[in-house]
Amino acid sequence: MRFAQVRTGRQFVLALDHGEDFLTGLTQFCADQDIQAGYIPTFVGGFRAARLVGSCEPLDDPEAPLWEETTVETLEALGGGTLAWDPDKDCLAPHIHVAAGLKARSAEGRVSHLLGATVQFICEIPIVEIVGDGDGPALTRRPNLALYDVPLLGFGTGI
Repeated sequence: MRFAQVRTGRQFVLALDHGEDFLTGLTQFCADQDIQAGYIPTFVGGFRAARLVGSCEPLDDPEAPLWEETTVETLEALGGGTLAWDPDKDCLAPHIHVAAGLKARSAEGRVSHLLGATVQFICEIPIVEIVGDGDGPALTRRPNLALYDVPLLGFGTGI
């Protein structure tokens, strides 16, 4: 177990509109507001299409991360995640998961890591900034070589 006590900063509500790219809009907003760390307690919205981590094939190694993706269309989504800074790439690294109902399939569900999405109608996203102590971002995300290079949440300059 790892943990850190954090201090919240500013709070926002971001509305992404019809046709906007979810991750592009989110990362652009964070860049415009100079947000390097934070969390999204929950968000609601519709997606015209979304790319999620998933596969219909048997898994070779159920313990290993899945890097394959599936695309689903016309869905309602509820999600949340963390916003951390990738110091190696010098950019924001959002980690977002969604639970989504496919509208045309009796709201049949999908739950997974969000790789990308296009907003349909609206997506409403509360964002809570986490502020550091002035010595770099409060949250970081770096790949862990011992765990298949999965990017893990770290605190400050350490992991």
